[in-house]
Amino acid sequence: MSATDVPVKGSFRGASDLPLVARQVGFEQLAFWLNPIGAVLTIGFSVVFIVIFESTSRHTTVNYLPINLGQYYIPAFAAYGVMAACFNVLAISMVNRREMGLLKRLRLSPLPTWMLLAAIFVNWMIIALIQVVLLLAVGRFGYAVHGPRDVGMFLLVLLVGLLSFTAMGVGISTVVPNADAAGPVVSLVFFILVALSGLYFPVKPGSGLATFTGFFPIRHLILATVDSFNGISDTSTWHDILVVAIWGAVGVFVSLRRWEWSPKRG
Repeated sequence: MSATDVPVKGSFRGASDLPLVARQVGFEQLAFWLNPIGAVLTIGFSVVFIVIFESTSRHTTVNYLPINLGQYYIPAFAAYGVMAACFNVLAISMVNRREMGLLKRLRLSPLPTWMLLAAIFVNWMIIALIQVVLLLAVGRFGYAVHGPRDVGMFLLVLLVGLLSFTAMGVGISTVVPNADAAGPVVSLVFFILVALSGLYFPVKPGSGLATFTGFFPIRHLILATVDSFNGISDTSTWHDILVVAIWGAVGVFVSLRRWEWSPKRG
């Protein structure tokens, strides 16, 4: 790479910058896969659970659902894959990088910091999509679960989920005070809300639990993914997408207001 290929610090030159971002994404992917235990746990967690649930409950029906649980769990865990990678793991990773001083070092890089940060975010989006594809393949070839009925809407839901939960992951990382608190704070909030929002079993619409979890984006992403995947009519998919997008905007706002390159510890 010649000196003329390196963009001015903080500049954006358009499409000519994309190869540099792609190269940095490649480095992020390499770092991820060079930790095989972490990679397997990150990607394999949802697959293990889908095998358990599909093997034991796929023919079960729920009176307030027009589909059986086999058709419910695949898109629900696809939503989980997006949220786990782009929110839970990303947030913990960002806190660790900040507290180790790695974010501060990014500012000394010859590449603009926006490229390096974009590569981190895109890397976790790719990992989320790998989980989605793997879950769809397991569902289709292992349990005869059909693919998305409304492909366009399903892809739109995934896109909004990827962008919004990435923004929320970065936002919550700015609130966590140190690396020791990152795992407990982020994961505790995330897994409690995931369990209450209908990942492991559908939550009846109109119930108190549905009303409570309806204030949070996790339930809305699960609902939007399940509805678009199964082509369920008379549902509020657009409303669910809007709620997730609003939470994403809140994540962007918090990130911009609270972002710090240096460790929070004294």
